Amino acid sequence: MSGMKTTGEKNLMFFSGRAYPELAEEVADALGIEPTPTKLLDFANGEIYARYLESVRGCDAFVIQSHTAPINKWIMEHLIMVDALKRASAKRITVVMPFFGYARQDKKGRGREPITARLMADLFRTAGADRLMSVDLHTSQIQGFFDGPVDHLFAMPVLAEYLGDKLDPASTTIVSPDTGRVRLAERWADHLGTPVAFIHKRRDLDMANQVRVHEVVGRVQGRTCVLIDDMIDTAGTICKAADALYEQGATNVLVAATHAVFSSPAVDRMKNSKISEVVVTNSLPLSEDKRFDKLTVLSIAPLIARAINEVFSDGSVTSLFEGDS
Repeated sequence: MSGMKTTGEKNLMFFSGRAYPELAEEVADALGIEPTPTKLLDFANGEIYARYLESVRGCDAFVIQSHTAPINKWIMEHLIMVDALKRASAKRITVVMPFFGYARQDKKGRGREPITARLMADLFRTAGADRLMSVDLHTSQIQGFFDGPVDHLFAMPVLAEYLGDKLDPASTTIVSPDTGRVRLAERWADHLGTPVAFIHKRRDLDMANQVRVHEVVGRVQGRTCVLIDDMIDTAGTICKAADALYEQGATNVLVAATHAVFSSPAVDRMKNSKISEVVVTNSLPLSEDKRFDKLTVLSIAPLIARAINEVFSDGSVTSLFEGDS
């Protein structure tokens, strides 16, 4: 007889970086396991050291890190953790990034610009990742940047379930803040049974986070409008879009977004806006100074845990979203 056979069982191990341990704990609780003990520290010059305190040989490894501020530090730590898993003989490494850093840089808008989202995918592949898992990528094309399976999770079921109990579909319109979110708005509208509108905007190419022109296309007069987006950074787009909707006769404007980046001056802008409620997920940590009365935060930990279970058991991640991909 040539070769050997073993009857070993699959072994799921879950690892967390230091960027957002609270979400990692929530996911681990939903999985019914404990994060694997890991030693992570910074040297005096800022270099990062990682070592796992248990054997990871032959395991199905899931390593989670939310790419929050300081974003470059936590991305580097994520890469180092993946490299350590590869060199310690983990069988399969799945990188779980609830928020995919640099996702906005997914194409060249002008000459001599980088495509940094592709660079991110290449870095994780080189580090040893076999699979990526992320929530609400900025654009779906990012899935094609990674040479391996990518599980693109959607927060819409979590957000829509919350808002669906508060809205009357007959008087509600789902609004995309730009043409790039129209497909997402259509999914929301199909789910809730509402019409769709969108806002045409023009960005200032010479200044980040600056929007120049808004024009509303669709039925919004006398209706409750739900602005949907993948992220809120400085809140300039969302607040100007809300103003445009009110100018066109909307009676109420709510906002639903997955990633609460909330760079300054986002919180002040939303506090002082006419928006009645901002609903986000906990894909990124929110300190107390970034929380305000109109903010509602929903947990995506159960969603991530279900997706991890499906991957580990060779099930279907797509089935979690009723066929959306």
